Amino acid sequence: MMKLNPSATLTEEFAERIRSENRSNRMMKLAPVLVLVAMLIVFLVTCGPSFLGPQNLVNILNQMALPLVVALGLTFVIMLGSIDLSIDGSVGMAGSLFACFVLNTEFSYNFGFFSVVIAVGVSMLCGLVIGLCHVYLKIPSFMASFAFMYICKGIGMVSYQGHPPTIKDPLITALPTTTFLFIPFITWVAIIMFVLCFFIQEYTAFGRHIYAVGTNESIPRSVGVSVEKVKIGVFTLAGFLFGVAGVIGAIRLGQGQIAIGDDKMFPAQAAVVVGGTSLAGGKGGVVNTIVGVLIMTVLDNGLLTLHVDPNIRTGVQGIIILVAVILTSARGAKVISK
Repeated sequence: MMKLNPSATLTEEFAERIRSENRSNRMMKLAPVLVLVAMLIVFLVTCGPSFLGPQNLVNILNQMALPLVVALGLTFVIMLGSIDLSIDGSVGMAGSLFACFVLNTEFSYNFGFFSVVIAVGVSMLCGLVIGLCHVYLKIPSFMASFAFMYICKGIGMVSYQGHPPTIKDPLITALPTTTFLFIPFITWVAIIMFVLCFFIQEYTAFGRHIYAVGTNESIPRSVGVSVEKVKIGVFTLAGFLFGVAGVIGAIRLGQGQIAIGDDKMFPAQAAVVVGGTSLAGGKGGVVNTIVGVLIMTVLDNGLLTLHVDPNIRTGVQGIIILVAVILTSARGAKVISK
């Protein structure tokens, strides 16, 4: 009579499960790129060769600049398994402050490019306080950041007292149309922010700690990592990037107003998730995010090129985003709880 070896059977089952998970992870990493390529092919066929012509490629790069910077900041927060709802307020506030302190039509201030430091610094301070409230007051990140969305909007509106300043500095007003190697200046700023974030993520202890805390914060805590400092640092970094996005928005608009931040939160979150970063934390990163932002930007650009009715376009975007999330996101029993 043949004897079964239960331990061998369990070992084989475990090994097969690991292989299956590895195959699934490889597909999840590849899926966003496949979605992007498929969209490019569809729009190339429907819109014609001009869709990938130099002019439209520059338009796409210009369109993706601000959403990319916002999404980069949100990426690190989501990698923790947390969320930041302050985006709309932070971006609008930073844009408003920048326009108020540079040469403008409403106020006598003229701090030149030091206005960038002021605007981004205030946004970073707000991110720092959100992190402190979340970590030390034990307030859920979505509630602390939701409150700061309104606080930031209030600061922005008070800064220009109901009269949005128009930027007069000739150097700054020339930036939206300035290019280098045929790429818009604003897009170069977004690229620099991406490179900075990629360096932080891949080549610093802080970046590795973000992954570790997002996966299971008890493990890095057990080896001496200050989980609290990592979380506070992430929200501060997010505040920095939201501030840069606000400055970009004010430069592009030529004016400072709180509306610069309107409707930036959910498109950024959609781009991060479509790119493959897990809402449960610990997986993904800024490379995923840039692919997700490209998917969202190409989709919007393609539908506009096809002159799709705005109401229908919104519905089509929702459907395609849902399909992309189904293809690119892991689903399971793990929930966001940080």
